[in-house]
Formats: sequence, C-alpha cells, structure tokens
Amino acid sequence: MEDINSAVKKDLELKALLEITQAINNNLSEESLYKIYRFTLLGNLNIKKLCLYVLGDSWECKVNFGTKMNFYDHPLSEMYQNLTSSRKVDDCEAHFCEFSDVYPVSHKDRLLAVLFADGGEDAGEQIDVTFLQAITNIIIVAIENKKLARKQLEQEAMRKEMEIAKQVQNYLFPKYLPKESNLQLEASYIPHNKVGGDYYDYITVDDHRFILCIADVSGKGVPAALLMSNFQASLRTLVRQSNNLTEIVTELNYQINLSGNGENFITFFIGLYDANDQKLSFVNCGHNPPLLMEEGKETMLEAGTTLLGMFQPLPFIQEGAVEGLKDFLLFCYTDGLTETFSEAEEEFGQDRLFDIVRNTRKSSPVTIHSKILEELDAFRGSQSYHDDLTMLTCKVGD
Repeated sequence: MEDINSAVKKDLELKALLEITQAINNNLSEESLYKIYRFTLLGNLNIKKLCLYVLGDSWECKVNFGTKMNFYDHPLSEMYQNLTSSRKVDDCEAHFCEFSDVYPVSHKDRLLAVLFADGGEDAGEQIDVTFLQAITNIIIVAIENKKLARKQLEQEAMRKEMEIAKQVQNYLFPKYLPKESNLQLEASYIPHNKVGGDYYDYITVDDHRFILCIADVSGKGVPAALLMSNFQASLRTLVRQSNNLTEIVTELNYQINLSGNGENFITFFIGLYDANDQKLSFVNCGHNPPLLMEEGKETMLEAGTTLLGMFQPLPFIQEGAVEGLKDFLLFCYTDGLTETFSEAEEEFGQDRLFDIVRNTRKSSPVTIHSKILEELDAFRGSQSYHDDLTMLTCKVGD
C-alpha cells in the first residue's frame, strides 16, 4: 500500500511539474503563473495552507489560501526578510502561527521569496518539502526571468527613444556659426543626459542683420526634446514672416501654451542685431540675463517678459534696445553653468562666471568657452553636472 501511495504521489508531482513547465513555456503572464501554482498545490500536493511572499520593489504576498487571515494585506515580518534556511514557525510569531513551516526560496544566494506552508492536521509529513521548494523555485525564477526580459526590452526601447530624441535635437542646432574677423560666434552644449532641454540658434535675416537666441525648457529627456523641436520650428517660421521681436515672442508663447497645456514652460532670450543701425534689439523671457560688454561698459539684458507657456496672453512684454553698438561681446548661458556645485556644496555662481568672461573678453569666443569649462571642471571636482550646460557667445568687431 505504501508503494502504491508513493507511486501516486510521484505521479501527482510529475503532473504538477509538467503543468508548471508548460505554463512557463507558453509564456503566460505572471498572474497566470501564480494562479497555476496555486491550483497545482491545492489539487496535487496536499497543501492545506500556503502563503508566498515575493521580493520586488518590496515584499509582497502573491499567493495565499486556506488561512483565516488575508495575508495579501499583511506585510512580511522583518524576521523573515533575511531567511537562509527552513524552520518551524513559532507560536509567538503573530499571524504566521497559522503555518507549521517557513522556507526560503533563493537563486544564486539571493533570497527571492519566503514560503509559509502547512499540510493540515491529517497531512503530517505528507508534504514533500524538497519538491515544494523546487516547484516554487521554478515559478519564482521563471517570473524573475520574465521581469528581467521585460526590463531589458524597456531599456532597449528607451535607448532607441533617446537616440531618436538625440537625433531630433541635433537637428535643432545651427550647422553653421560665423567665424569671420568682424563676426565670431561660438556655442557650447553639454547635456546632463543624452538628451537635454537647452537650445540655442543663429539665424541670418539679411546681409546686415542676424538673430541669436538661447532657451531652456522645463523637464528633460524625450518630452523636452520634442517640445523644443516644436519651438524651434515655430521660431524659424515666425522669423521668415516678421522681424518684430514682440510679435515673435507673443506667438511663441501662444504655441507653447497650446502644445504644453500650460504645464510646460521655456525661458528664452532673443536678440536681433542690425549692423547698419548698430543696434541690438532684444526680449528676455525669464531667462538668465546675458552679459553685453562694450569698451568700458557692461549691460545686463533683462527687459522682456515672463516665462513662455505659463500664461496666455503674456501679462506684460517690453522690448529692450541698445544703440551705438559697433564693437561688443555678448555672452549668453543657461543656469546649468551657475548652478554647478563644488564638492563643498558651493555654487559656481554668476559672479565667478562673469569674472572669467571679463578676463578673457579680448580673446576669441572659442577661448572664452574653453577657459570657462576648464575653471568649471576644476571647481566641481568629482561632482557631476546636475543640469544641461549651454553657452552662446557673439563677438562683433575687433
């Protein structure tokens, strides 16, 4: 009789193993795998009570049956969260005293799950602990592998998405910046991640006028790149239709407010220089004020309006102008520069930045940027950049 019972038991175990294996091979969902595991234990292995906790972002009960308490809503006690070997459940271990035994489920020395089980008063030693642990391990490792595969797919999708966004963003930046004796422009852009939220541009209007601008969009990554792409397309379309900076800024604000639903905004500076009139017109939309340097004179370009995209219509707008400009240097930047921190948590700051510009203003824009980045790297030490960094420098005249 004992041999018959043993044969029946082995047959049930093999049947259970086959069902679990087929479910895994059929690539069923995690929820379906847990259901099959539950029904298999109930129907084939004589398990009367069971509770399975699985480690994900936190410990969570995934399978529970036969108990008075609903363990789905009960956290796993800390005393079991580093379980290394099977043992009996003591009566003093509140709630879990419904079970007779607790088992760790591990893979490569990493605890993946904690299993509480009881065969009931009549079951005695009929629970095959080795097989119970084995079949639980098979299920848990299969689910872990599914999670890993899903994570890898998500990472690959994100990588491709970021690559596309990076390509989109690269199209935003001008392919040509003048390097002539009487007009030199230099731009430096260091994204915090592969895709950033900063933008700069240079647009030739005619043989004696050009527009330059710099912007910083709220948010980062793909959404920021897409918003900035729309912004750039709108800007270039508007510049072909009008050279009135107030009209351009007003329409840009409308477009951003519409596409961003009032939840995204852009800081923006735009300047129009007319070499014939020797005049720089500008509008600053909540951006870090650029530094304009003439011989013996400095001006912070602050006149303008608030952030674009936040209000529709804009609550106010003022177009600034500086006349009599023949020889000058205009330095524009985003706040990633000034908000870089040292190892002592000191901010790089605007004063330190402008001192470097002052000391190198007779040099080329390329040299100015190189010196700033050199000083910035020395200042931050082992600290990483926390934001995108963008500089745009324009030098007109000698």
